[in-house]
Amino acid sequence: MSPTTAHAARTPTATDVRAAAERIAPYARRTPVLHTEVDGRPLSLKLEHLQLTGAFKLRGALNALLGGEPAERVITASGGNHGLGVATAARLLGVHATVYVPETVPEAKAAPLAATGAEIVRLGEHYAVAAEAARARAEAEGVRYLHAFDDALVVAGQGTIGLEIATDAPECDTIAVAVGGGGLAAGVRLGAGGREVVGVEPEGCQSLHAALAAGRPVQTPVDSVAASALGASVLGRVPFEVLRAHPVTPALVDDAEIVEAQDRLWQEFRIATEPAAAVPFAAWLAGRVPGERPCLVVCGANADWRRVG
Repeated sequence: MSPTTAHAARTPTATDVRAAAERIAPYARRTPVLHTEVDGRPLSLKLEHLQLTGAFKLRGALNALLGGEPAERVITASGGNHGLGVATAARLLGVHATVYVPETVPEAKAAPLAATGAEIVRLGEHYAVAAEAARARAEAEGVRYLHAFDDALVVAGQGTIGLEIATDAPECDTIAVAVGGGGLAAGVRLGAGGREVVGVEPEGCQSLHAALAAGRPVQTPVDSVAASALGASVLGRVPFEVLRAHPVTPALVDDAEIVEAQDRLWQEFRIATEPAAAVPFAAWLAGRVPGERPCLVVCGANADWRRVG
């Protein structure tokens, strides 16, 4: 196991999140927190869709490239947002990136990904197929493979969102995040300063629920309107170890609730999100997020948008 691989495989801590915050500060935006009311209830939104690349994944990618062994090349696989984060971080840091994506990647993610100058390889119907091919190529060519969520440096980078909420909105007592492979939930749990964290999944993508039931990460079906971003078929082992030691509160929403939450985010705030970013809001609207002052992470906005007029 190489030093980089060993570093990536270990379980991150709150100290790692604080180190990540210092590391990525020159490159990533510190996104704002909006305090508001919806349906007469207080609510805060962490507007991470305003991050460079339109999604939170840039944080983990930057921390992984800055905190790991120096490299001239990196290979990754992604449903879209992680690949865009890695490709953008690589461009900022002078590293060549190759990104494997499913053939089903939405054009709203594929177009900006191609614009980074990274090598893009489309393969398979689901993330898992692209990831297997990307990992095999990385091993064959001796190039670093950067996992989308099963990496301690990536998890710590995503955790800077929780750290920012704890610092900028200390009155928030609960943080709700969407869960795919678990990197965001695990990182935010480490950075949140002891606040309750709710990990929300679509009913058709239950990697966290399945792992908690089995006591280990296990394969799960992937079928949801939010699958392009939350379509990990298995929870990452690194996130699982974090969440086993520092549990989060699991919650589920169905596709109809997700789409309704997308509509409400637009109606209330003119926030145009991808389905995954509406998942925490869907849970809150349904009464599944506890707390007097909850903060919901609006994690990405890489969905189709067309100007009219």
